Amino acid sequence: MVALGCHNGEAIMTKVLKGKRIAILATNGVEESELVEPRKALDCAGAKTELISPASGKIQAMNHKAQGDTFEVDLPLDEANAEDYDALLLPGGVANPDELRTEAKAVDLVRAIFRANLLPRSVTDRGC
Repeated sequence: MVALGCHNGEAIMTKVLKGKRIAILATNGVEESELVEPRKALDCAGAKTELISPASGKIQAMNHKAQGDTFEVDLPLDEANAEDYDALLLPGGVANPDELRTEAKAVDLVRAIFRANLLPRSVTDRGC
């Protein structure tokens, strides 16, 4: 069961993800809406989300071709361990997956998530 969204900061459904840790793998160029909205829904459903990035400090999000907000990185990619997480969120956009696929440690983390039989998810506005 997955929460459908939030109303006044509370999940519409029960806190189905309470106590679950969700890794969010993103870097500079991530599409802002594909980072912010899913993270908000996961947080509202009770999950603890952590933004993991090969970039340090903050990452620059995009709103299509324009710069969006910056977001604080919770954990450097070098320190991420797949076994610490219950699921992975890989936000879309053009630059985020393109940049991450060239980062060996990012690819290793995603593979480790799959090997651990966790629930990897990708977010895109293009549908399946």
